[in-house]
Amino acid sequence: MPYDDSPPPTRRARPLSVAAALAAVCLTAAGCGGGPEAEGAGAASPRPGADASSPTAPAPAGKQPEPSRTASPSDSATPLPKGPLTGRTVVIDPGHNPRNRDHTREINEKVDIGTGRKECDTTGTSTEDGYAEARFTLDVSHRLRTLLEAEGARVRLTHDGDRPFGPCIDERARIGNEAKADAVVSVHADGSAVGNRGFHVILPAEVKGGGADTSKIVKSSADLGARIAGHFVRTTGSEPSNYIGGKTGLDTRNDLGGLNLSTVPKVFVECGNMRDPKDAALLTSGSWRQKAAQGMADGITSYLKG
Repeated sequence: MPYDDSPPPTRRARPLSVAAALAAVCLTAAGCGGGPEAEGAGAASPRPGADASSPTAPAPAGKQPEPSRTASPSDSATPLPKGPLTGRTVVIDPGHNPRNRDHTREINEKVDIGTGRKECDTTGTSTEDGYAEARFTLDVSHRLRTLLEAEGARVRLTHDGDRPFGPCIDERARIGNEAKADAVVSVHADGSAVGNRGFHVILPAEVKGGGADTSKIVKSSADLGARIAGHFVRTTGSEPSNYIGGKTGLDTRNDLGGLNLSTVPKVFVECGNMRDPKDAALLTSGSWRQKAAQGMADGITSYLKG
């Protein structure tokens, strides 16, 4: 199907109240005040997430010089307006990289995730018609950055499509940690079976081992994730996932290095299932991607304002 790469608007709607946002996702006690549900609950099929293998996505042709794995992340130089998020730092992590497919050796190298070792990164998934998850995540991340900067936040991206592969999952976590971010959001889309629809927000489980210790961020990350889920469902009109998280829109995992190694509040947002035609029609729409960015921005703003 054709997809829309229209640029994002520069103005944003007023954020919803916390109560209104959370009410929208209160489908079960686990989604509102009951806390995130246990690892793996409600999963009816394999869950290809940020660190998991998924179908290879198309990428622009041509290779570029190899980057340093410690290359500086993207940071807007635009003077920021004064707003409710002035003085706050948000790190946005666009999942995968359009050029990962050209660097399979590098992205298959294992890195330490605290509780074991896992591949540096993966290619990400794509729609049936070839719209790559890595393109989707960059587009939504740019829109999200614009919205948050309009509120006065200092926003950093872990990458901006400016390197041939990666960054690796451990470096993605390190960028947020070193920025002392008030919140980190990793943007993704899932690659599950046809008929599996909806979004979900992945929360860090309590993990302690090796270089991982999430004990200090589990509660704050759950708060961040619940607020994003509430605003996301209200703003996009999408339903919480029907195959992960018991229809709460929340899922807790202990196998993602990007979460395990984080020392600041962090969540992953799986915006929909690229392999389902109905979800793909949303994900390939520029106007829907703007709504997705708006829902995340409102959730982050709600969290940071307390």
